[in-house]
Amino acid sequence: MGRVIHFEIHVDDMDRAKKFYGDVFDWKFEDWSDYAGSPYFGVVTGDEESLGINGALMKRKSLPPELNQALNGYACTIGVGDYDASEDKILQNGGKVALPKYALPGMAWQGYYLDTEGNIFGIHQPDENAK
Repeated sequence: MGRVIHFEIHVDDMDRAKKFYGDVFDWKFEDWSDYAGSPYFGVVTGDEESLGINGALMKRKSLPPELNQALNGYACTIGVGDYDASEDKILQNGGKVALPKYALPGMAWQGYYLDTEGNIFGIHQPDENAK
């Protein structure tokens, strides 16, 4: 069985993307550019005992996605403890709403956003009272 073990977010401005994801989700970054041969920063999303995966920010090698185009790739969803506080951080740091908060009844709150690089990602707050 194949399991997702790493993600890559393509970015135009590495410093801007690191600031966005660091400020919003408290991610940490490790410079792996020498190893990769181009701008590439490893992303540490949490401690090794927590459920989840780590990934990377990499320099985009083509045009960024157009607004409202069909998604061509995977959308990563990030677990959060407080949906509304996380949304506030996203918006305060230059992110935009792509699909507003909605209930997954009896399970969670979910929504999708655009980061500062035009990429779509989701946030997900478990809540069995969501409706």
